[in-house]
Amino acid sequence: MTQTKTPPTSSTTVKRFPHIHDDPATLPKSLDPFTITTSTGFMPFIMSPTQLPEPFQPLVSLLERLPVEKLDGTPGLLATYELGPAVQELPDLTAEVDKLVTADGSPDLYAVTAVFRDYSFLASSYLLEPCWENWCKNPDKGYGLGRDVLPRAVACPMYRCAQLLDIPPFMSYAAAYSLFNYTLADPKKGLVYDNLRLVRAFEHGLNPKSSEAGFILTHIDMVKESNGLISGALKVVDTIEQDGSRAEVNDGFREILASMEKIEACMEDMWANSKPSEYLSFRVFIFGITNQSMFPNGVIYDGVLDNKPLNFRGESGANDSMIPLLDHLCQIPMPSTPLTKILHEFRAYRPLPHREFLAYMNSKAEEVGVRDFVVKDTETAILFLKTLNHVRSFRWRHWLFAREYIIRRTPHPTATGGSPIVTWLPNQLSAVMDMMISIYDTYLAPQKEPEYSANGLTGYDAAFQKQVEPMMEMVRDQKDKLAKEVEKWCQERGNGF
Repeated sequence: MTQTKTPPTSSTTVKRFPHIHDDPATLPKSLDPFTITTSTGFMPFIMSPTQLPEPFQPLVSLLERLPVEKLDGTPGLLATYELGPAVQELPDLTAEVDKLVTADGSPDLYAVTAVFRDYSFLASSYLLEPCWENWCKNPDKGYGLGRDVLPRAVACPMYRCAQLLDIPPFMSYAAAYSLFNYTLADPKKGLVYDNLRLVRAFEHGLNPKSSEAGFILTHIDMVKESNGLISGALKVVDTIEQDGSRAEVNDGFREILASMEKIEACMEDMWANSKPSEYLSFRVFIFGITNQSMFPNGVIYDGVLDNKPLNFRGESGANDSMIPLLDHLCQIPMPSTPLTKILHEFRAYRPLPHREFLAYMNSKAEEVGVRDFVVKDTETAILFLKTLNHVRSFRWRHWLFAREYIIRRTPHPTATGGSPIVTWLPNQLSAVMDMMISIYDTYLAPQKEPEYSANGLTGYDAAFQKQVEPMMEMVRDQKDKLAKEVEKWCQERGNGF
């Protein structure tokens, strides 16, 4: 793809995100490791550590003994359901969290995030160990009940880390389970899939060929290609704001399209990297508390918030920031439903820099009028439609994953994040399909009528039609197919679950 000169980033963007164009190697560890740059995208700007500072060695030792299969291939504590007693021996290291500072006395958020990751793995393992035992011994009878009290030695330091990072004190997608949970087998080879390794795992994930590793590493492999989404989206909104050339806006969309091609190619590898038949096993450990039968009364974090029962949503790929960025940039209207409310609740589980950037892009897209701008030119409208199509295809593939990895294999009614397993993804998928059909019907299809110029637009010639018509035919077919599938599964399972 031909690269054009990037227009000057707007002063508003630079003021809000002063490190957006910085070299990640120059950024201090006092910054949240998920501080966004145009070179690292939504990945952390620095790879997570594999070890913690010396005072946290009791935690590290416990985590190394925790997995069903340890790094050396021998059984760990979860293999024999003996984690519970071992956790009781852990000292309360809350005071050590506040000692994690940089040379100037600022909180070392890099170290804090690593400590949060490790406590998250321990907390979820401890709370869900009884469910794991139930599932292993008699999977047809469901998960049973999890533990409803998190010991003080886990709850308090984990809660303190969450306060410093401004995220909920529970296993999260970016700051714990996935994006801050990898290392490289050979640093010289970089971020190629076969070189990725997990730092922490529940079941067999320390073996890079396992389905657990494949599930998590595929997400990392996808997000590593997200930098083009950041730079492309900024190019779009900043150029429109500064009355720049339409060609620059088009280049911004082309940059997004190129990035999405790579992301979806990585996503498609999920089928080979993580077997659908093995997913339900390690999935036990990534459930949350909210809307889950395993925790009917919430969970008490001993020593936290007057020991009131707490509820948190579980780890979910829906907490990723890539597609929400395109939702905001493209101003995709979501239906006013309880399902969309869950979508909004997931925002809190993203790292603070991700939340701030997504909120900024949401307001900036509306302020500069991205949608109004793109529909005034045929070529831009088609690039916009292609961008929407990537959102659709991403969400469609996510639906296929949910169907084949989960819905066909378990009657459990909710996803790990607590959303209804059948209807939640189609809620967002239908929204983008509806928008695609609206854009096409209003601005492109009328141009095929020789006597009619739709909204003053021209140029929807045979070459463009060859690109767009098959895409729109597939969208309409897929929309009908999705509706029938959802109806079928709802009838079989009841109430959209």
